[in-house]
Amino acid sequence: MKRNRARSFLILFLLILIYFACRQDADDPSSENPTQSGASVRGAVLVTDEIKLDFSKHKVTFIELGADKCIPCRQMQPIMKEIAAEYPDQVLVVFYDVWKNPAPAEYYKIQLIPTQVFIDKRGNELFRHVGFFPKEEILKFLRGHGVK
Repeated sequence: MKRNRARSFLILFLLILIYFACRQDADDPSSENPTQSGASVRGAVLVTDEIKLDFSKHKVTFIELGADKCIPCRQMQPIMKEIAAEYPDQVLVVFYDVWKNPAPAEYYKIQLIPTQVFIDKRGNELFRHVGFFPKEEILKFLRGHGVK
């Protein structure tokens, strides 16, 4: 009985810790807000609030729905930048901060972050993944859809 209580307390403590580590502190003036004026490019990654995008110019559009202050989302940032830099003419990499603007989360019907959504040039969803997505697995998926 005591063991179950201790385990429950530990799980609750960890959940609270994760919540505070990932939550957005909107009052923090030092936090970067790249989407404030519309769209910007951060390390070849398009950061935007615009939901309707032109998918026709790239073989695959890699959309990351996450938040700047979410730890797994932050772990995805270098991977997104590398893919955007390595395949600029074939893969459009887009980041939506759903804590700053929930509209993309509603549009793509996501429930957890980070969520990656891959769209073909006709605007059809190819695949989606929830959580941290290793670069090797993303590259394997992209190569399977014609990215060289």
